[in-house]
Amino acid sequence: MNFSSKLLEKAVDEVSLLPGIGKRTALRLVLHLLNRPKSQTLQLTKALEDLVENINFCKNCHNISDGELCEICNNPKRNSKIVCVVEDVRDVMAIENTAQFQGHYHVLGGKISPMEGIGPHNLNIETLVNKVKNKQISELIFATSSTIEGDTTNFYIFKQLEGLDVITTTIARGISVGDELEYTDEVTLGRSIINRIPFETSLKR
Repeated sequence: MNFSSKLLEKAVDEVSLLPGIGKRTALRLVLHLLNRPKSQTLQLTKALEDLVENINFCKNCHNISDGELCEICNNPKRNSKIVCVVEDVRDVMAIENTAQFQGHYHVLGGKISPMEGIGPHNLNIETLVNKVKNKQISELIFATSSTIEGDTTNFYIFKQLEGLDVITTTIARGISVGDELEYTDEVTLGRSIINRIPFETSLKR
């Protein structure tokens, strides 16, 4: 792809690094930004700059937050004793959209995947186990993706909790094996949360 401007080429190269964006799509997006009023494009760059400079991760659940605690953990109407364990912030958003869960979350930051070099120490598992040990949690709901890696992550955490006083459940398998939560429709996901089953039962299937 030939460019008449080094500035244009650099912008296209940077945008094409985003997931699912090829060079042609990146070029179309960059040209679109150039054709917008300058003030609108500057607002976008300012928003991205603020995101990078000022975003935080909740010290309680590791969700994206503007402050030390996210809005969910700060909400006194939420049940902090019931915690839904998810892989990333997109899963929090997906479950919140169902309006069927009123507890807290714990964002692992991924799932155990030896093929990708991701082990338990790379995830937010230790803080979760500590919360259970400190009797801050009465029920853990495993809501990771229905994949081998997701199931492995659930089982690892389950073994870390042996002997501790906590109920462990998993969302019902209304979600197809291999599916990611963020792509599941809200009705199916909501029913899966409501109809969760004991984690031990899921191991026998």
